[in-house]
Amino acid sequence: MASVVIVEDEQRIRELMARVLADQGYHVETSSNAMDGLQAVVKSNPDLVILDMGLPDLDGSELLKMIRAVSQVPVIVATARGEDRDVIRTLDAGADDYLVKPFSVEQLEARVRAVLRRVGTDGRAGPIVVGGLVVDAAAREIRLDGDRLDLSPKEFDMLHFLAERAGEVVSKRELLAEVWRQPYGGSEKTVDVHLSWLRKKLGETAAESKYLQTVFGVGVKLVDPGT
Repeated sequence: MASVVIVEDEQRIRELMARVLADQGYHVETSSNAMDGLQAVVKSNPDLVILDMGLPDLDGSELLKMIRAVSQVPVIVATARGEDRDVIRTLDAGADDYLVKPFSVEQLEARVRAVLRRVGTDGRAGPIVVGGLVVDAAAREIRLDGDRLDLSPKEFDMLHFLAERAGEVVSKRELLAEVWRQPYGGSEKTVDVHLSWLRKKLGETAAESKYLQTVFGVGVKLVDPGT
């Protein structure tokens, strides 16, 4: 089963999360401050980190930067900070998901399963190959015909999500929910803009598509142009 490091200074919450995940079969290690948490990540090389923002020795956003400097381990931020600007800034800084306290143990379990599923059951999926595209989630790197694409975090997340479902039509609403964490009320124009940017970087257009094919009225799918 996957291993999880929890970095949370509130003892009651830390122990509750650890117990819930351990009962589900996860190997759990906990830390009450940022520096011990960083040491645990480096030493244990876990499959997932659950990170609080309000830590006693260092703000969680700084710890996230330090983790990202040494590891691409998936990180779920669990915090009382619920403002949109905090969520957006944290996701753009490299967090893989964001939970606002208070949350139910069922929601925590579901988020952990979803994040681990996205990166592979062992937390370290191999590269996904679609035609000349090679999507390496662990390195957060995508290459096209051997050349590395210069992608924004959201462009990477969108292309990675589509690569995981290569050949399947994905709706814009699903992309908003999974990539932007906006299951309700988000603008589909956001998806359209990012698709346009991705097409340009893939050397194609909507009229002359190769990898990104629009299914009008339904969504978009990533395909191997050689098939």
